[in-house]
Amino acid sequence: MLENKFKDVLQSAVRRTARLHLRPPAEGDIDFLTRLFSRPELVAHRPVPRPDTPEESAARLARDIAHWKDHGFGRWAVESDDALIGFGGVTFSKEFDGLNLSYHLQPESWGQGYATELVRECVTFAFDDLQADRVIGLVRTANAASRRILEKCGFVFEREVMLHGAPTNMYVLGKTSDV
Repeated sequence: MLENKFKDVLQSAVRRTARLHLRPPAEGDIDFLTRLFSRPELVAHRPVPRPDTPEESAARLARDIAHWKDHGFGRWAVESDDALIGFGGVTFSKEFDGLNLSYHLQPESWGQGYATELVRECVTFAFDDLQADRVIGLVRTANAASRRILEKCGFVFEREVMLHGAPTNMYVLGKTSDV
C-alpha cells in the first residue's frame, strides 16, 4: 500500500522557500484557521459554498495535526514575514491514487505568487523526500486560478471525478513525464 512506502521516511518538519516558512500546524493556529474558512471567497468553489463552523475548523485542524503524527508529513502552516497566511501540503488520498495536494491561502495573499511557490515546494517534497510516484490536485471547474497554478507547475488534466457530490477536475503530476 502507498502508505507503507512513506511510513518510515524521516522528514524535516520545517521547510523554507524564498518567501515562505512552512511548519507543521499547531493547536494555536485555530483562530486563524477559523477566520480563514469563514471567508466566503475562500469557500466559493465548494459543492456547498458555505463557511465552516468553528467546530468544522477545529476538526480540520485536528485532522491535519493527526496526519503529521501518523505519517511524519502533511499540510503545513504557511507563513510569510512571520505571519500565518494559509495552509497547504500533500496528504494521503483515500479516494485516488497518489498524494493529494491542497492549499488554502488568505485572499489578501492571492495574486502574489505564494500559491505557486508553495505548490512547487510541495511537489519537490513529494518526489524528492517522499519518493512519491504521483501527486494529484483536485480543482472545481469554476476555480480558474487554482487550475492555472497547477498547470504552471506542470500538472495536467487527467479526468473529471465526483468529489463531495460535485464534478471536480483531477490534475496529475507524475515523477516522470509519462503522466
